[in-house]
Amino acid sequence: MKIRSSVFASFVLLLEVVGVALFLRGFFPVPVKSSLSSKSKLSDLPAEPRTGSSANSSRLVRPLFKRLVVMLVDALREDFVFGPGGRVNMPYTRHLVERGSSHSFVARARPPTVTMPRIKALTTGSIPGFIDVVMNLNSPALLEDNLIWQAKAAGKKIIFYGDDTWVRLFPKHFMEYDGTTSFFVSDYTEVDNNVTRHLDSTLKRDDWDILILHYLGLDHIGHISGPHSSLIQPKLLEMDDILKKVHGALVSKEAEGSLPYLLVLCGDHGMSETGSHGGSSEPEVSTPLVLISPAFRRKVGMEKPGVVEQVDLTPTLALGLGLPISQNSVGRLIPGVVEETSLRDQLRFLHLNGHQLSCLLRDSTPDYEKEVGFEQYRVAEKAHGSWMKLYMEGNASEVLTNMGKKVLKQYLEALAAMSSALSRQLGKYDMYSMIAGMVFLFQLLLVLLLAMPEALSGAATVDLPVLSALISLPFYLLCLLLAAVHVLVCTSAESSCYFCSLSWALVFAAVGFSSAMFCVLVSMATRRLSLGPKVPSKSPLRTGEGEWSLSELDLLLLAGTVGHTLSLAASSFVEEEHQTWYFLLSTLCLAIFQDVCRKYFREKSGDEEVEEHTLPSKHCHASAYPKAEICSEKWLALATPPFTLLCCRLLRSLNQTGVQWAHLPDVGHWLNSSEHKVLLSLLAVFCLLLIYVLVQRRCSWVSKVALALGLLGVYSYRAAVGNVLFPWQHPGQNMSKGTVEARFVYVFVLGILFTGTKDLLRSQIITADAKLKSRGLWEIYSGLVLLVSLLFRAHNLPVLCCCLLIQTLMAQFIWRKLHYDAAQTTIMHYWFGQAFFYFQGNSNNIATVDISVGFVGLESYVEAPAIFLTALSTYAGPLLWACHLICHLSSERDRSPAALGHGCYCLALLRSVPAAAYIVLVTVLRYHLFIWSVFSPKLLYESMHLLLTAGVCLIFSTMEQSHSSTAKD
Repeated sequence: MKIRSSVFASFVLLLEVVGVALFLRGFFPVPVKSSLSSKSKLSDLPAEPRTGSSANSSRLVRPLFKRLVVMLVDALREDFVFGPGGRVNMPYTRHLVERGSSHSFVARARPPTVTMPRIKALTTGSIPGFIDVVMNLNSPALLEDNLIWQAKAAGKKIIFYGDDTWVRLFPKHFMEYDGTTSFFVSDYTEVDNNVTRHLDSTLKRDDWDILILHYLGLDHIGHISGPHSSLIQPKLLEMDDILKKVHGALVSKEAEGSLPYLLVLCGDHGMSETGSHGGSSEPEVSTPLVLISPAFRRKVGMEKPGVVEQVDLTPTLALGLGLPISQNSVGRLIPGVVEETSLRDQLRFLHLNGHQLSCLLRDSTPDYEKEVGFEQYRVAEKAHGSWMKLYMEGNASEVLTNMGKKVLKQYLEALAAMSSALSRQLGKYDMYSMIAGMVFLFQLLLVLLLAMPEALSGAATVDLPVLSALISLPFYLLCLLLAAVHVLVCTSAESSCYFCSLSWALVFAAVGFSSAMFCVLVSMATRRLSLGPKVPSKSPLRTGEGEWSLSELDLLLLAGTVGHTLSLAASSFVEEEHQTWYFLLSTLCLAIFQDVCRKYFREKSGDEEVEEHTLPSKHCHASAYPKAEICSEKWLALATPPFTLLCCRLLRSLNQTGVQWAHLPDVGHWLNSSEHKVLLSLLAVFCLLLIYVLVQRRCSWVSKVALALGLLGVYSYRAAVGNVLFPWQHPGQNMSKGTVEARFVYVFVLGILFTGTKDLLRSQIITADAKLKSRGLWEIYSGLVLLVSLLFRAHNLPVLCCCLLIQTLMAQFIWRKLHYDAAQTTIMHYWFGQAFFYFQGNSNNIATVDISVGFVGLESYVEAPAIFLTALSTYAGPLLWACHLICHLSSERDRSPAALGHGCYCLALLRSVPAAAYIVLVTVLRYHLFIWSVFSPKLLYESMHLLLTAGVCLIFSTMEQSHSSTAKD
């Protein structure tokens, strides 16, 4: 079966996406959970240990607190409270920390530091799976044992105001609630006012036991302008005033002889230096935890906050409210909260916490008895029983007190060891699904590699022996063998497996496809060996004798691509991957400069030969181009590589990225400061004008007008949201959401895209006009550029300008003049796209994803457009270079009709090799220390990039079909 290279590459990429999805489903583990499906009950609590007597009654420790108020400030960093600016930003809170009846801690959040997993951690005490990053967009109801369910089951009345993620996680749990969307990050005022407006009436009432407030404004400010914005201090002062109001109301209602209240101030996660979150940097994982209650001893001065895990709050609140600890909690009691209670109560609290952790350890670890923490707990429990025997006998000596303190220390050590052991597990990998996805992916990669000589031949077609594979005996034998293996694995597996849970129809389809792929691989390999080096069609990478010929540039491109793939095995290279691409891009520019020098300064055999090689087009007559123009063209070609190097060096200084140097100030931060707003405005005007000049050249006059008005709308939008200024605008003028201005731009984006699509369809259906088709493609490209210019922040507009400028110069003076083939041009585009991904300020850290662009022009959160805009903005660099590649290869009349097929195939191969290699690497390194903080985010980025490349290759296949038909006509 013969198919075109582009169709073949697109088909392989789409199937690879399925294989990667199956791998991801197995790789991201299900969090450690108890095997019991029911939830903890008070009746299930263990008896108080006592040596030498029958089991003591399950004495319930009296609750420590009557009322609980949790004030959760989204993205509250610990230095906002405990840092040098804490006294200015949050003076009342700082006073309580230094002089009040409080306990202060730095609570460490585990990555991923996004809201929904953090809420799960705070309420269940478990460590959510990394895949909850994806689920964060649409949180399902939380079914596992949690603090909110326990409180409701105990008859406690709960009120909630704030982030509606809580409402989705805990439906029908709140007596009263008012949720606000957490994803509309352009709003940082109303989103908090909607919470605060309920406070006056609620605090006066006595019909509730637990009040939860989740404020989002600080997080939204971080996404918009970062942690050093001038908006941060007013917001922190607002939060401080709210805490003062809540604390005052609780103090005024404190009754003599009743149980005290507990006020908790905490953050779900921190905020990176760029204002985002999701990663594992210190500012993202360090959050303040302030516990305020008259039950605590009053402070006499500022003490250094202790460090606890965020999940430790769950058992602490549960025991403080007299509730059972959630079954899946890996947290341990914060000792300072119970230090004012009797020694017997303290030991009982620790015993209950230890019993819950030991049960979870027993359910999740086959060799739990060998765990150090479990053995320590058994020793402590036995010592506790001995202490209880003496206590019940009325012994009140100092020896009993010292013995109790020793038991207390033993319990704390056991809790720390068991919690650490459970946290290390995180979950159980679904190895069967992982291996199935990996095998699937590597079969496709091998087919892609074996098809290289045919895919890059002049015909650009691949002959797949599908029919012969399906009617062969090995195919049916493999089907039976794989089906038997599947049944054996699924019936003997101790843990659940996603691949085993699929319907038999899907399983047999997968088995049949994998068997067919194996037969196709064997058939192609046999054919390749029998043919040897000869292929019927002439490939652009072959010499006239039919042997493979690689130039110095080819060797560089090959070595760079392979070297980058191998570098992903090291965590430091993953964290600082931008440095790899910057180095490769600089080396590429030097190699191109060498090729240019060879072309223009080599020994000349005659004037005619020189003139022939330096003419702008081989179809034009020499007299049409005077020698002066030819000379200027030569110097422009020579200047292009150094100019590209200069642009890349400047862009590196614009956004600090990675991990090691991300905290250092960069040009972007300098431009975004309030004192440089005028300079940023001038820079934005210059960039928008340059974008118009570079893009409008190949558009129709209608699109040129639309593009000009659209770019004017882009500046108006940035002025509306306060990033830049109009000459008549004052720096202190109130900002808006810029909804009208953004929608104004969207109108022109849609108009340009419609015009380009219309020309493209006309060239393919009505008339085979190559010029019309080229104009349609460039108009679609200009519409994409306009949309990206709207989504980019003002300081990032130079990135877009340099991207367009380099594309223009390279196309005019390098790719066309040096006659690079489609494969070389594709690899160069890919390298530039990867480098510009990092020039934007992106990294392999989830925290650098700018989710604020998902709400440009939206009044409220709408999931589909928000995801689309966020993905487009994040991958703007690779997408713009891939789209430019399509336009460039389609517009070059002197190129072979197979150029688009070659480009599509090379792009698919460039994405498939690192994706397949990285899947093997993360499988081997799945127990690495940095698997969740470094390797897992990169795996998500690779998967998303593979999906986007598959979409680009589908466009390639469409363009190749029209290009082939045009060439035939």
